[in-house]
Amino acid sequence: MVTMDPCSLPAVEMASLLSAGRISARELLEAHLARIDAVNPAVNALVTLTPEAAFAQAARADEAHADGESLGLLHGLPVAHKDLAMTAGVRTTFGSRVFADFVPDTDSLLVERQRLAGAVSVGKTNTPEFGAGSHTFNEVFGTTLNPYDLDRTCGGSSGGAAVALATRMLPLCDGSDLGGSLRNPAAFCNIVGFRPSPGRVPTTTAHDAWFPLSVEGPMARTVPDVALYLRAMAGPDPRAPLSIAESPDTFAGPLQRDLSGVRVAWSPDAGGLPVEAAVRAALAPVPDILSNLGCEVVEAWPDLSDAPSIFQARRAWQFALRFGPLLADHRHRMKDTVVWNIERGLSMTVADYAEACRRHTSLFGRVGEFMSPDGSGFEFLACPVTQVVPFPVGVEYPTEIEGVRLETYIDWMQSCSNITVTTHPAISVPAGFTDEGLPVGLQIVGRHHADRAVLELARAWESVTEWGTTAPPTRDVRPPGRTIPHGYAAP
Repeated sequence: MVTMDPCSLPAVEMASLLSAGRISARELLEAHLARIDAVNPAVNALVTLTPEAAFAQAARADEAHADGESLGLLHGLPVAHKDLAMTAGVRTTFGSRVFADFVPDTDSLLVERQRLAGAVSVGKTNTPEFGAGSHTFNEVFGTTLNPYDLDRTCGGSSGGAAVALATRMLPLCDGSDLGGSLRNPAAFCNIVGFRPSPGRVPTTTAHDAWFPLSVEGPMARTVPDVALYLRAMAGPDPRAPLSIAESPDTFAGPLQRDLSGVRVAWSPDAGGLPVEAAVRAALAPVPDILSNLGCEVVEAWPDLSDAPSIFQARRAWQFALRFGPLLADHRHRMKDTVVWNIERGLSMTVADYAEACRRHTSLFGRVGEFMSPDGSGFEFLACPVTQVVPFPVGVEYPTEIEGVRLETYIDWMQSCSNITVTTHPAISVPAGFTDEGLPVGLQIVGRHHADRAVLELARAWESVTEWGTTAPPTRDVRPPGRTIPHGYAAP
């Protein structure tokens, strides 16, 4: 049978072992729950655990295997869901005291599809309040810590998921992304986070079903694992108007591809943004590595000068739509940045929002021309995922980068949020470490709806760099005297 620690294996290898009967779903679950018990107290990534329900799901998977049947693509694989996703009968707090005791009676479509694919859910992963900001802390569960340095942030808002993956507590975790929440924590924790095209993973719980910037998607330790997970999540749903009709089987099969002559626009500062020197240094080899893969790398970037203001406007509109009704009764229970974002949306005029939409349309057209499949257009963009390295947990958010003052709590995320505005698929892949041993990620962006192509280049990258195989230091117990911070401490 399996002689090595199964928790260290990629999900695709776990799936192969399960299919061959070399390990049972219950054995695989037991190994991961033991890992969670040993490691989670040190990092606070998983916040609501459901071991009894998980064992029942694992038993069903084993019974099906004994009958010669498979429950689906994720048969017997342990997963966890971000605490923004609705889980029937399981506490779902959205990281907010407003919903601290909320237990929904239905699953979100994302959770439902994983269950129908045979996944074994062990519970929920931590997130900042309402997913706002890329630093995972809240007043319900406290702060999630970066396993590469427990004094640093893990990013967010899918921070609990990223840490659960990095520490080998789970092989697959779902997440969501508005301004970088699948990508930022992936970069900070040395795992893979994929922001698919809007509609690739449909949702039926969106407050605005036509909103193009919020997506749900997969996180894992390898690109093939992400592709497997995406197959289980993707596919159209008649209740979701942005659904992409393309079959999830688009992501089946090997991701190998001849990259000879593929044009990549590389920018070490994502088009002129302030970027910390340590991030620049870690990513300095990127052009040479891509060139060695066969790519034609040119230092260039599309005109995204309107992206920050468009993002701020559309994000504020969404916050007003989703959370505005809560302000009257629950303002005192919400963190200041959430209140600020809601009020910014509520104070916006229709003319303001209309102008943002007009400029958004123009930006999409410019990027389409820059990445046109005809002539000299680029097939991919490449740039840093984050402009900073993981910052201390006592800092709520960076207020300056390389001497450049930042106005809002999300300005430091522009290397991701600017890409969000393009609505193109984007991935964060491990790309090295700083001199202090902190992870740095590379962001790869594809053409409109070209999700598989992004996975193909990302797979080639990880195959030659292997940065993702560098696990964080083993921490089986909380260091003496350390407690998980409850919220953040102002510097």
